[in-house]
Amino acid sequence: MDETPPAPQVEKPRVSITYCTQCQWLLRAGWMAQELLSTFRDDIGEVALIPGNGGVFQIVCGSETIWDRTRDGGFPDVKTLKQRVRDRLAPSRDLGHIDRP
Repeated sequence: MDETPPAPQVEKPRVSITYCTQCQWLLRAGWMAQELLSTFRDDIGEVALIPGNGGVFQIVCGSETIWDRTRDGGFPDVKTLKQRVRDRLAPSRDLGHIDRP
């Protein structure tokens, strides 16, 4: 009886959102995590919320920083955030109404 070994599991990327606790940005970070998990439920392995301080708000997908509040000027709108994550995970994926002007 030949048994085919299971296909190796492909590790899905981790997204981390580091937010400033002093600025009380937990709700914003949590909302963005929820949006990403809803849209990319089959493409993301996890979304981690990381408490920080000093005005930090940074979103990292895998090893790539896709948003940094100081570098990019403020906070991303959800459309921009989803497009940047999509461009990293599945560039050919259509995000529906988000990709429409």
